[in-house]
Amino acid sequence: MLQIFSRIATRIPQRVICASNSYSSNYRSTSTSSPMNSNEMLGAQETVSTEGNNSCSSVQSTPDIEKKYVHRVYDAIAPHFSSTRFAKWPKVAGFLNSLRPGSVILDAGCGNGKYLGFNPDCLFIGCDISPPLIDICAGRGHEVLVADAVNLPYRDNFGDAAISIAVLHHLSTDARRRKAIEELIRVVRKGGLVLITVWAVEQEDKSLLNKWTPLCEKYNEEWVDPSSPPVRNQSNTVLESISETDEDTGAVKQRNDDLKISNDGLDDNADVTCSNSNIDEHHKTQQEYFVPWHLPFHRAEIGGASAAALENGFAKRDDKKGTVVYNRYYHVFVEGELQRLVAGINNAVVVDQFYDKSNWCIVLEKL
Repeated sequence: MLQIFSRIATRIPQRVICASNSYSSNYRSTSTSSPMNSNEMLGAQETVSTEGNNSCSSVQSTPDIEKKYVHRVYDAIAPHFSSTRFAKWPKVAGFLNSLRPGSVILDAGCGNGKYLGFNPDCLFIGCDISPPLIDICAGRGHEVLVADAVNLPYRDNFGDAAISIAVLHHLSTDARRRKAIEELIRVVRKGGLVLITVWAVEQEDKSLLNKWTPLCEKYNEEWVDPSSPPVRNQSNTVLESISETDEDTGAVKQRNDDLKISNDGLDDNADVTCSNSNIDEHHKTQQEYFVPWHLPFHRAEIGGASAAALENGFAKRDDKKGTVVYNRYYHVFVEGELQRLVAGINNAVVVDQFYDKSNWCIVLEKL
């Protein structure tokens, strides 16, 4: 199985974690992709390397806001996050079950791997930017590695399908979101399908947006270069307590009655949020938010990440609720935004689009 996995990956990422699963026989007997010999493998590596060198550095470089409020947060909350991620979204399940037996499927941004292996007649591989989440996947026997959604370490045209579930809304610029879509299309074969889901501004619970912390800036190039921080407004906004949010649906789910007590805003992001006077003015066009995650004390004590986060002000201790509060960055999508991102991509077409459970979703077919 490791040999098959190495044929799919085109370059060695910073950290690779592989684990055997039960789908190797299906892949060998029914995959549409021909095995690559060493010369073909080298050619694929050179092709990807050349493409990467031509990419815009601002797209390849991870902005600070993603490093701090996505990567670091999910690394810190990984075990607790994983324990809340087990329900399969019916629309995603239906898509995976619709694929023909023997299909090779990539889950880019696989989290704890809850969709990996969902259809036992297919071969699944996964990647995520969070090493702790990939550790969890590997411990469950999945074929996974640590990778960036905007720079996938796989050869062209290897897969029959790819999914990106609740991932793109963690990318902070249009260019990075478009690049992630292009990468998903690149790695599937001609005729292959790509399912993408993102949180919607048009939430079914209209009051939810008022409970998130809005950001006044759309963070673009200034976040790529830490030496040139953006000018940001001071904030008096109080970060309200909300329930933990389901990544698959965008719908709020109450996990613990203790989380009903309100808490103060995080010190670390006090200077990147809108003042109260600006919230109503920008409410209709606001798409950038911090969404809190409440990590119970007994979970936070598993590792030293939370202790360090509390010490440097990256997270806040809430003694009343017995939690450490982290903020996660989200760019929530408006109707038609996914379609606009895809409009400039010539080698794919939208074959399905729908709104479901506070998510905008599209299915692409590679041309």
